[in-house]
Amino acid sequence: MVIRPVLICVSPNMLDPLTEVVTLLQPAATVSKVVGGVGAWRLRRTDAGQPFYCVVLHGDCCLAAAGHEPTALIQGDFVLIPAAHDFTMSSIQAPAQGHYTEPVVLSDGQIRLGRPDGPPDILILVGHCAFGSPDAALLVSLLPQLVHVRGEARLATLVELVGEETRGSRPARELVLARLLEVLFIEALRSTTRTVAAPGLLRGLADPRLAVAIRRMHERPGHAWTVAELAKEAGLSRSTFFDRFRRAVGTAPMDYLLTWRMALAQNLLRRRQGGIAEVATRVGYSSSSTFSVAFARHVGVPPGRYADSQARE
Repeated sequence: MVIRPVLICVSPNMLDPLTEVVTLLQPAATVSKVVGGVGAWRLRRTDAGQPFYCVVLHGDCCLAAAGHEPTALIQGDFVLIPAAHDFTMSSIQAPAQGHYTEPVVLSDGQIRLGRPDGPPDILILVGHCAFGSPDAALLVSLLPQLVHVRGEARLATLVELVGEETRGSRPARELVLARLLEVLFIEALRSTTRTVAAPGLLRGLADPRLAVAIRRMHERPGHAWTVAELAKEAGLSRSTFFDRFRRAVGTAPMDYLLTWRMALAQNLLRRRQGGIAEVATRVGYSSSSTFSVAFARHVGVPPGRYADSQARE
């Protein structure tokens, strides 16, 4: 099955759940650089789930990510892959299949793909970052696998600012980078222009009725929500809400709520913000034992052992 890039439009008043997810991810910059290409070239990267982003500053190229159809990128395009495992970027007229190009650092410090001589046909600002949250995989599962944004100058400006901070050594550099990357991720995820193709959190937020229910779950994770009550919040019948939610978000309402509650619980336990009983209450469980069973089933270890392991790191 081919998974297509996500292109969506989310109203600013529906961003609270998205902001929460990105904030909990704790993105931090690791690499940011400008790469130029001349002639035919193809670059492959296997990044073991690292977040990858790029903006085309000049020219055009092609991106092919595992599980997605190849995508043509033009000047001003922005791409975000929250968990990049295997992807290639190439010139429009690429080399023979299977031939990959190694980047070369020129004498003036420029990074070049393809021929080392002549002015570049394309300039790309590329970046990798890391998520500070040890529970990143759980949170990334709520995001689209690939986001492609076209015609958003704000994103290019944000990426440029990230690059400047990465290369500099000004006071409060790490704090500024963290905030810039949070804004970059949120802006990328909301600054798209067409309907979502793949199910996920963003598609749910793009549906005004479902967005209300999702926001309620994030606002009150400790409430004993039922499908019927969430359907009432969305102004839909129970069956219509359930089917519409599952089609849009890719999971049933209660499964989404469970994923979010476990993400919050892990964050609370990691930060030592309450004992197991308090955390259980805050994420919607009436007893520590019920919470412990659910946590162990979802995370793989009991909450006490999880908290101890995080304290040792």
